Amino acid sequence: MGKKIVMQDIADRLNISKNSVSQALSGKDGVSEETRRRVIQAAEEMGYTYKKKKTPNRHKQETRTIGLIASERTFSLKTFFGEIYLSIEREAQRHGTRLVIQSITSDDCEQLTMPGFVQDKSVDGVLILSNISTPYINRVISEGIPVVLIDHHHPAIEADAILTNNRFGAYNAVRHLLECHHRNIAIIGNVSVSPSYQERWEGYLLAMRDYGIEPQRELMFLDVMEDEQSVEQVLGSLKEMPDAWFCLNDGFSFIVLSLLKKQGYRVPEDVSICGFDNSIYSQVSDPKITTMAIDLNLFAHKALTQLMWRIEHPREACFETLLPTKLIKRESTAPSSRHIHKR
Repeated sequence: MGKKIVMQDIADRLNISKNSVSQALSGKDGVSEETRRRVIQAAEEMGYTYKKKKTPNRHKQETRTIGLIASERTFSLKTFFGEIYLSIEREAQRHGTRLVIQSITSDDCEQLTMPGFVQDKSVDGVLILSNISTPYINRVISEGIPVVLIDHHHPAIEADAILTNNRFGAYNAVRHLLECHHRNIAIIGNVSVSPSYQERWEGYLLAMRDYGIEPQRELMFLDVMEDEQSVEQVLGSLKEMPDAWFCLNDGFSFIVLSLLKKQGYRVPEDVSICGFDNSIYSQVSDPKITTMAIDLNLFAHKALTQLMWRIEHPREACFETLLPTKLIKRESTAPSSRHIHKR
């Protein structure tokens, strides 16, 4: 006698969640007509017996359950990722979608321990906020649940991703400094933390070269920790203060601004500073910091929309969507004066 066919067998065959199979066979909302048809056909072919239900009203709003996972560190960064999370929560409510959340500890990451809703495939799809690790993300994907990455991608990960156009955003930030007639423009951050920072560095290089300036290696500080002591060591190592600083995020720009003021430099009269992200750091500083704004609500909308599409089209090629940034000019940047005066 052969093995008894269960819902999980149908789910595995169609590469969808067990929850979607249950919804399709029970006649509940939450799956498309195409998916329902495929599930019923597979059930009949595999000999799965179930009580047939009436087809639901097509005009009713679909209800789904999606998971949101991120590292503990990402969830702790409330100034940026916290805002994205709140936007995702609002967007899910607007779509009538149930959202379940799980933070991933460093031990979970190292041991590739999956959240319960991934293990039992009780969600229709998963949003992954920022980076956890490439092996971990690939393990989630291997479970066969549709996945969309938010603000992270990697060549070794095959999944849809919603990203900031970091290269063009950084290009426009540095172009603003160049149009203020700054030429010795330093860059500071840590490109190993995220592909986003690597791409912002590339945007800096592209802008400088477009303006006929070969970037100086001694003005590129690309492996600096985001704390006051590390940035202070960089400033202390300088033979001469640059005309301007392009910081890979607003946390760095806030620290650079604070330390320069302590050392007696005037911002922007002596030195201009530009950040990235339009986080709270750029808005509470004195002076307020010029930065590149990211529409976090658009992030959430595009991520939810793409995940819903991916659930219905599991075999289509993966897409990366680049979201635009906007230059917010504030008081930390100004046209260059010929000489830097230290008090």
